[in-house]
Amino acid sequence: MSMHFAPQLTVCGIQELPEQRTRKVTHVLSLVDPDLPELEAFQAFEQHHRVTLRFHDIINAADNHTMPTPDHMSAILQFGSEFLAAQTPEAPTHLLVHCHMGVSRSTAAMVSLMAQANQDETAESLFTRLVAIRPQAWPNSQMIGFADEQLGRKGELTAALRRHYGRQIERNPQYSEWMTTLGRQAELQMAVRN
Repeated sequence: MSMHFAPQLTVCGIQELPEQRTRKVTHVLSLVDPDLPELEAFQAFEQHHRVTLRFHDIINAADNHTMPTPDHMSAILQFGSEFLAAQTPEAPTHLLVHCHMGVSRSTAAMVSLMAQANQDETAESLFTRLVAIRPQAWPNSQMIGFADEQLGRKGELTAALRRHYGRQIERNPQYSEWMTTLGRQAELQMAVRN
């Protein structure tokens, strides 16, 4: 069974986690800053399988910051393999991927997991579905590049990401200011606008 047919796929930020506790989440992928304390919100969740990866949401090396690496993407895809193996018709699954804001690391991970599970689906279709899950998605370009390579997508995910960035800027021009403030001008330059 592919994730396309999974009962629930959710992306959120830390502040939204309490709202998810009653939604029968079975699998959680937490992508958080290295120095963030353990999140208490998960104590209120039902039993679930959780993996936590710690790195910053950056695209350029910076002092005292941990870049996303190919090893992080490998761990994300390993988590995806475990999630896919756990799916059965008798036991519906609910995958929750979160980062600090639910905008960049988590959306990059979610679209990568969707690409892993739906290898014949076009990258454009995957990004369309990602926006349906999380309209404010601005996936981390470094992470998408690693997924592209590790999934053998030959640049298809990155090309679709560029078009996605363009659509997001057209939909909400404030992305330009926001990404500039965060030092993500390279992603703004990647954007393909119609």
